[in-house]
Amino acid sequence: MLKKQMEEFKRKISESPGMRWGILILVGFILSANYYFYDAFSTLKDQLMSEFGYSNTHYGLFVSFYSIPNTFLLMAVIGGVVLDKLGIRRTGFIFIFFMAFGAMLTAYGASDYYREGGFTHGLFSSILPNYSPELKMMLLGRFFYGLGAETSIVVISKILVKWFKGKDLALAFGLKVGFGRLGTFAALQLSPRISDGGAHLSTAIWFAAVLVLAGLLAFMVYMLLDTRYDKEVQSAQVKESKEGFKMSDIGKILTNPAFIYIALICVTFYSAVFPFLAFAPDLFLNKFGLSSIESGEITSLLPLGTLIFTPAFGFLIDRYGKAATAMIFGASLLVLIHLNFAFTDFAPHFPMILLGISFSLVPAAMWPTMVRLVDEKQIGTAYGLMYSIQNLGLFAFPILSGLILDYTNPGNPETLNYTPTMLMFAGLGLLGLFFAVLLKVEDKRKGFGVDLALNKK
Repeated sequence: MLKKQMEEFKRKISESPGMRWGILILVGFILSANYYFYDAFSTLKDQLMSEFGYSNTHYGLFVSFYSIPNTFLLMAVIGGVVLDKLGIRRTGFIFIFFMAFGAMLTAYGASDYYREGGFTHGLFSSILPNYSPELKMMLLGRFFYGLGAETSIVVISKILVKWFKGKDLALAFGLKVGFGRLGTFAALQLSPRISDGGAHLSTAIWFAAVLVLAGLLAFMVYMLLDTRYDKEVQSAQVKESKEGFKMSDIGKILTNPAFIYIALICVTFYSAVFPFLAFAPDLFLNKFGLSSIESGEITSLLPLGTLIFTPAFGFLIDRYGKAATAMIFGASLLVLIHLNFAFTDFAPHFPMILLGISFSLVPAAMWPTMVRLVDEKQIGTAYGLMYSIQNLGLFAFPILSGLILDYTNPGNPETLNYTPTMLMFAGLGLLGLFFAVLLKVEDKRKGFGVDLALNKK
């Protein structure tokens, strides 16, 4: 009986629910490793400043360097176009390789070997002498990591559309977001413990880099399974990809007001969350006098909340719809939370849980909604455009946060005042709310079906 089931499973990999969810777990690990590396440094901010002489602005620059290739070189857009042209396997391998290469370079820049005069240390010492060689090597690594990381997320999004369209797609996207938050949660919990107050700072960074390298190996396993899938279906997806993406499709996407509103929700909402996360442990340290480990634990309540709530909200949106309404509610909650951090001294635990709910509602509704707005042959490009627009914010606002902190806290005081920075984040949330309302109005006017259940044809 078991042998017969195995033979059936092998014959119909493309129709197997077990394989579909197994694929989600496999690519979810890649996403977890990606997010772990991105967030591993937020609890190490003070240690990086102490060990390498970073200022708040230097740290903000390091966080922002991730977004340079996707903001100024439009790599997420190019990656999306390449994805629609070359397919998932080749595109995914190229960009996940860049992601792993950049992570290893970043770890190398923080290593004792490099600091003691390792390869290129002398060269980097002679270029831009106002910045340390360690910072410059880590910035280079962050650049390559960002070059690959955003397109890798676009690839994973298209993988889910390929395997789950019409079959719990919003739930799959919700779980995808959950895997990302699992990586963030693990980073906030493990990174300060591995670093041990800076005694093992390099080890904490190397651990994060090796996880990304393991993600590359996981994608190579996916490539084998995806090859089998394409051999089985041989018609619909393959023919559609051969019909091809045209450059004129970019114009069609960008002239769709609903797409523009979703992209603007994306950039304002994520700019109010991810840069905040990069500074949140330091906020809790300064405002509430918590240790780096305690601050990391409280910050990790956000990804912990999204682990629970995002799949649940995805499940509900699959069956009952109301995606635009969910985005409005999530953005409203975000504004209230940042105003709370700006003007009250309430303990941060409960607000971070609420922020987790907000950060579950909007992504669970926003990402799968794209299948309502563009053709499947354009999906990679559409996601690439969204990620590039998103990276405008992820580049600008960490730097702006650091500049505001330095400007409003002259003389390097022992306790930093974060109120102006939090007002900036609240303003971003307010803009996101405005665009969510415009999306709902546009959907009612044009009938895209943004508020309809995704599991209904």
